[in-house]
Amino acid sequence: MSSEPPRQRLPFEPATNRKKTPKKPPESEANAALESDSADKQPKANKTGKQAQSIPEAVSKRMISRIAVFCGIPTILGISTFFVSYLVVSNDLFDLPNTAVLLVSMGCFGLGVLGLSYGVLSASWDEEVSGSTLGWEEFNTNFGRMREAWRAAKPKN
Repeated sequence: MSSEPPRQRLPFEPATNRKKTPKKPPESEANAALESDSADKQPKANKTGKQAQSIPEAVSKRMISRIAVFCGIPTILGISTFFVSYLVVSNDLFDLPNTAVLLVSMGCFGLGVLGLSYGVLSASWDEEVSGSTLGWEEFNTNFGRMREAWRAAKPKN
């Protein structure tokens, strides 16, 4: 166990693993009308269940911008590998093996796939905190949260 204080839950993080509630049998129309009248008199909550667990827009935009950088740049490099190699081979600048083009492009596309995950995990999941430029500290924090969730979801024997 760690000596760290318990962390605060994020606004969109589920509190517990909820089990599905059994479906209720269909109610009569009279009961439904009475319940809807009483529900109209009660003040409504600010967020419904799904909205309370959704990712806030500020965090979502932060994730998208990081994904665009960490995934977009390697992907563009992977695509440009084909054009550059075509120009090199067609102009007889030097002999370029096909496997070299394949490995370089696959490496760039692989970095793009890793960039997807890093873009999401390196963004600060707190609405008020924008995080650092590269997001290494946020990545460590968020990856730790994911590991905790995986361990909690793992069936215990």
